Parts: sequence; structure tokens; C-alpha cells
Amino acid sequence: MSGTGATHSAIDAVWRIESAKIIAGLTRIVRDVGLAEELAQDALVAALEKWPQHGVPDNPGAWLMAAAKYRALDELRRRKLVERKHDEYGHELEVHEAHLHVDSHEAPDDDVGDDLLRLIFIACHPVLSPDARAALTLRLLGGLTTDEIARAFLVPEATMAQRIVRAKRTLTEARVPFEVPRAAELQQRLASVLEVIYLVFNEGYAATAGDHWMRPALCQEALRLGRILAELVPGEPEVHGLVSLMEIQASRTAARVDAQGVPILLLDQNRARWDWLLIQRGLAALARAEALGGALGPYALQAAIAACHARATTPDATDWPRIAALYDALAQLMPSPVVELNRAVALSMAFGPAEGLEVVDALVAQGALRGYHLLASVRGDLLARLGRMSEARAEFETAASLTRNARERALLRDRAAACAS
Repeated sequence: MSGTGATHSAIDAVWRIESAKIIAGLTRIVRDVGLAEELAQDALVAALEKWPQHGVPDNPGAWLMAAAKYRALDELRRRKLVERKHDEYGHELEVHEAHLHVDSHEAPDDDVGDDLLRLIFIACHPVLSPDARAALTLRLLGGLTTDEIARAFLVPEATMAQRIVRAKRTLTEARVPFEVPRAAELQQRLASVLEVIYLVFNEGYAATAGDHWMRPALCQEALRLGRILAELVPGEPEVHGLVSLMEIQASRTAARVDAQGVPILLLDQNRARWDWLLIQRGLAALARAEALGGALGPYALQAAIAACHARATTPDATDWPRIAALYDALAQLMPSPVVELNRAVALSMAFGPAEGLEVVDALVAQGALRGYHLLASVRGDLLARLGRMSEARAEFETAASLTRNARERALLRDRAAACAS
């Protein structure tokens, strides 16, 4: 790789690591997340122009932050806000102007953690739709390009660009404050943040559409965001619960597909291929959640279920009665048809397929999951275990017709064919 190519690779790596901190710090100054991102991009352009000539600074993150703050100062001067000494923006400038002369050895701002936390709460604000929150979170906190996010969610780049622009405009028009929510609304807003991070993770873990069963890069981004959040709010058990859940689920990545990319179901996976370092990290995060006391929340309960699988060295060693009990607790805490479907699977493994089929048939009668391919898939599996092969085949064919993921569709068709034979 040429010197310029190596420098550009270094800039890309630094940007992925530092961009969220830079945008967060700038948002505190200019109080506009869209403008903050533009100023950060200007600093990136400056790095692309200067670093190939002068070399990568010893502290590249501090260099980018300083360059971005100079641009913030120019922008606010252009708006004639500097002279308003008692204005909130002017006060911020007085504070930051004294620190703009950053050399390459300066440490990051002391309040960078607070800024990041505020940025997370802005990007995941409930005023935005879940899809917009996920896209903006990956853009601002993950450092992904619009094209990368569009490819991850299988939409055209122009569509994703419009979604991100609208999200930033909505935040500006709603005048969402750059602050961590007060105690009264912290839990509600934190739930939105956790929902977005898990949405990103799930899209990577089991892609809703496309030709690939998984998109590991999205899982990695969600894990990174979860780990950051766990350090920023260490006293919140559900944050550690979500991190635990993602760590344990991510540990199975290498075992979830074969060499041709064909999906491998949980009970058929080679557990020697599970990442035991991630499992240990997940179990440690679950222990942190439990140590904080109180009843386990939805994410911690799901992490406890994942831990049951992780601790079992073989499928037969799985503690299915405990998993069923945990799903009972989850259904009480967070009742939903999807939780009930998962509970049916656990009941079938603990007490026999007829027990699970009774729950699934009740869901079918309710109609709440009509059109959900996993309902038909689970029902097909239970019917096959009961020897009702023609019915099972019909369910697998229905499930195949409903999924938008090509790999999953092929798997379901194979299962339907197996029932026929």
C-alpha cells in the first residue's frame, strides 16, 4: 500500500473511532446535530488534505476535534453570535475558544462521556420513527456512511440519505435539547435507546431480507454502542442485560452458517465454534445486571435465557425447564405474541411438542401473528415432531412464502421437502 493509501486507511480508522465524540462535542457547542455533523465532516476533509503531506498526528482524535472546533467558531461568528456574551452559545464559545489550541498530545475533553451520552439520547429520541433512529444512530455514533447503512438495510442510498436528512431536520424543528433526560423520563428514554441498539443488532443477527442470513458488521456496531452505554450508565441493570444478550448471541456467529452460507439452527450448531470469550463477557455482563439488585428486566431475562444455552456443552444438556420458567417471567413482564411464540418453543422442549402446539394454536386463533413466517415455521416444527408430516409440510411452505430472506426461504423449503420424503 502506498504512503497516501496507508494515510487514508488510518484516517478512515480514526474517523470510525472518534467521529461520535467529535459530533457530540460539537453538538454541545452549536446545539444542532445536523450542523455538528457537517462541521465534523469539514474537519475530516481537512485531515484528508493535510495528513498525507504532514503525516498522521500523534493524537489524531484531538487534531480532528480542534479542527472541527475552529470551524464551529467560524460558523458562529458568521452568524454573529459571538458578540452576544450572555447568550448560551456565546458562553459556550468563551469556554471552548480558550481550549482551541490543541496540540497532538492533548487528552480528550473531560466531559466527552457526557457528550456521548447526550448524543445517544438525541439520536434515539422517540420523536423519530424506529427506522430513523436506527439510521441516525449508525450515522452519528457508528461512523457509517450513508451507503453502508443503506446496504445494511437493503434500501437505495438516496432513500437512506433522505431518511437521515429528515431525521436531523425533525430533531432541529422539535428543538430537542442536548441533555440527558431528567430522572422522571430517563427510564422511558433509555428504553428507546436500548430498543434502537437491539434493533440494529437483530438486523445483523437475522437479516429480514436479502441474500445473506447475517450481517455481522451490524452486530459489531450494536455491541460497540452497547458497551459504550454500559460504561456511561453503569448503574442501569437493563443496559448490562442488553450487552449480555448481544455478547452471548454474537458468540454463535461462526456456527450459524456453513461454508456455503446456509443457515444452521441452534440445536444443530457445532458448539466448539462458539466464541467462548464473548460468552464469558456476556455472563459477566449478566452478573453485573444481577448484582445491581431488583427483579430482572426484559433484556436481562432474555440474557438469562441465552446464558442457559451458552452453559450447555451439548443440546441435550440444555436446562429447558429453566428456560420455560424464564419465558413465563418474560411473558408476565412484557406480554406479546412473539414472546408467547418463544415460550411455546421452550415448553415443547421441556414438556413435549403437544404442550407447545397448544400455545401456538392459541396464537393462530388470535390472529395476532398472521403473516409472520416464524409462526408457521414453529408450528411446522412441532407438527413434524408429532409425526403429522403433511400438515408440517404445508406450514413450512407457508413460512417459506412469507419470509423475505433468501437463505431462510431455502432452509424452509428444504424442511418442507424433508417432510414429504
